[in-house]
Amino acid sequence: MTGAAVNPRSRVLVIGGGYSGLRFGRAAAALGAQVWLTRRSDSSEPTGSATEPSLHWLPYDSSQGPPAAPPSDLTHVLVTTPPAPPAGGDAEVGEAVIQHWLRPLRQQPLQWLGYLSTTGVYGDTAGAWVDETSPTTPGLGRSRLRLESEQRWLSSGLPVQSFRLPAIYGPGRCPFNQLRQGTARLVHKPGQVFCRIHVDDIVGALLHCAARPRDQRPPVVNVSDDAPCPSSETLGYAAHLLGCKLPAMQRFDAVAPSLSPMALSFWADNRRVSNRLLCAELGYRLRYPSYREGFAASMREENASGLA
Repeated sequence: MTGAAVNPRSRVLVIGGGYSGLRFGRAAAALGAQVWLTRRSDSSEPTGSATEPSLHWLPYDSSQGPPAAPPSDLTHVLVTTPPAPPAGGDAEVGEAVIQHWLRPLRQQPLQWLGYLSTTGVYGDTAGAWVDETSPTTPGLGRSRLRLESEQRWLSSGLPVQSFRLPAIYGPGRCPFNQLRQGTARLVHKPGQVFCRIHVDDIVGALLHCAARPRDQRPPVVNVSDDAPCPSSETLGYAAHLLGCKLPAMQRFDAVAPSLSPMALSFWADNRRVSNRLLCAELGYRLRYPSYREGFAASMREENASGLA
């Protein structure tokens, strides 16, 4: 990689060392960078962290105040933490992360800052395609908060790119265990599709964009695969890989009254997300163009790591 790429001289901070953040941190460390990741003080370090001396963990809880001592001379930052819901009517409570980090980051020699947003900012389009020029009309409260946070980062004066993500999957985040345990639900809602992206394509897209010159980085990039489809299709393929039977089909309108508000919210938006900017214009090549390649790779990694 060239330009502002993550390289052995890079000093990388991941604010939110969870599923996607840890995967990115490990990839940056594999390129030789020094990497710090934040975690809540009451959470344990990921399994295997003792054998990963290139990863350094910083306690940080956005509800408890600013970080005590952020690392210096940072070149790259990735923000994965979602904005917290406002409390007590104070809309600013949801912006704790940017409030805590903006001043210290402005004092760093940053070359790139990536913010993980959501394709939920486009709202419901009844299955129509959206791209980065489409209107942002989020219907869900958490998507509205993401859009507000995204806009604040983009207007911060830092070298920010926002990456809008659909449903994230990968090892440990596929429906294999639900199928094995008999808890998977095969729900059909006519016309409904979902978009998704493998965690390693998130990492790949981030590194690809960070490597571009600053004046060739679009401020907003959709990171989605090539295959929007019904959830029944992906569950069917997962069952095929496992060699197990699918549960009985249930119609959405029949099961909706029994679903939790959170579960219902996943069915509220229906859209197809274009990755043309990322793949055709910026030249990123998806490792997993669809759930078929991604599910198969995830199963192999789960089996190899003992997650299955």
